[in-house]
Amino acid sequence: MYGITPFGRNPFNLFNVFNELDKDFFSDSMQVNSCRTDIRDKGDRYIMESELAGFEKEDISIDIKDSYLVISAERKNQPEEKNDSDKYIRRERSYSSYKRSFDISDVNTEEINAEYKNGILTIELPKKKQEEPVSKRLEIK
Repeated sequence: MYGITPFGRNPFNLFNVFNELDKDFFSDSMQVNSCRTDIRDKGDRYIMESELAGFEKEDISIDIKDSYLVISAERKNQPEEKNDSDKYIRRERSYSSYKRSFDISDVNTEEINAEYKNGILTIELPKKKQEEPVSKRLEIK
């Protein structure tokens, strides 16, 4: 689970660096590299761009659960056409899935917009408006 801003993570923790390297190097899954996400702060809103190349728009789901935005994508197995001339030696593109959560507690969830174009999912996340501090004078009895 990730927040919009990367606070709370210790980038100098070497054990985490080696652990991530180990997962990337020895894993059969390309999931770590398959969907990178950039988040920009535009003042009144965040712009989130996620790479989901190879997925169709219908394969992607965006859900809001409590104060989290959950992006998930799943590519199903393609039906394999049988013929004698094509024989797979290795098939790596038959199935893939992706799921990631982001904390959106400071986002106005009623005005979130999403667009998917050329393998990039762009989500506009408007920030909640800051409430003016209430000021009033009390009468002394």
